[in-house]
Amino acid sequence: MGWTSEDDAEHEQQVQKEIARRQQRGEPMDLVKAPAGSKKLCKTFWGQAWCRNLEAYQHYEARLPRGRSYLRQGKVYNLEIQAGEISATVAGSRLYETRILIQPLPQDQWQEIVHQSGGQVASMLDLLAGKLGDGLMRVLTDPEHGLFPKPKEIRFDCTCPDYADLCKHSAAVLYGVGVLLDQKPELLFTLRQVDQTELLRRASQEAAADLIGPDSGLEGADLSALFGIDLKS
Repeated sequence: MGWTSEDDAEHEQQVQKEIARRQQRGEPMDLVKAPAGSKKLCKTFWGQAWCRNLEAYQHYEARLPRGRSYLRQGKVYNLEIQAGEISATVAGSRLYETRILIQPLPQDQWQEIVHQSGGQVASMLDLLAGKLGDGLMRVLTDPEHGLFPKPKEIRFDCTCPDYADLCKHSAAVLYGVGVLLDQKPELLFTLRQVDQTELLRRASQEAAADLIGPDSGLEGADLSALFGIDLKS
C-alpha cells in the first residue's frame, strides 16, 4: 500500500496537535520564517555566503533541495546556534529533534584569517553588515581556509528514522542557519568558537601604528589610553 495524500493530511494534523500541546505546556515553538515572495532565501552577505558554501558540497546536493523546501513550508522551529552546536525542532510526519555539531575553527586557521584581514575591518558594524572589501570577503569565505565549516567538520544527529548522513530535516536546519545569520551574523563566530573582535583589534592596531612615526612625537606613548581602545591583546 502506497503513501497517500490522506496520510500526509493526517500526519499534518497530528503534528499541529503536538505543537499546540507543547505550547499549552508553555514550551516555545518559534517558527523560522523564510522570506515570503522571494526566490532568494537569504538577503545579506553572511546568510547568502553560508548557503553558497553548503551548496558547494556535492555529497549534500541530493538532500539540500528537500531541506530548502521544508524550511519554506514553515517546518523548522526553535532554531538555536551555540558554540559548536545547532539545534532545532523540525516538523515531518512527526516532530523531530535535530542537532548538528560543528567542530571549532582551528586556531591556526583563525589566526591566519586575522592576519590576512589586518587593517581591512573599519568597524564591527561594517563586519556584521558584510560591508567588506573584495579581498577580505575572499579570505572569510574561502572554502578551504575561511570561516565556514567543511563536511568533515560537521556531524548530524536527528531523531527521524532516516539513517542517511544528511536527512532532509537536518538540511532544513542548515538552511535555517542562513536565515538566522541574516538577522544575527555574529552567531557564525559563536558557532565556530572564535572572537570577531580580534578582526577589529587588528585593524585598530594597524591604524594606530600608521599614526606613529619617528617624527610624530608619540613613540613610547600609551596608545590604548590615547585612542581609547585595548591594543595589548
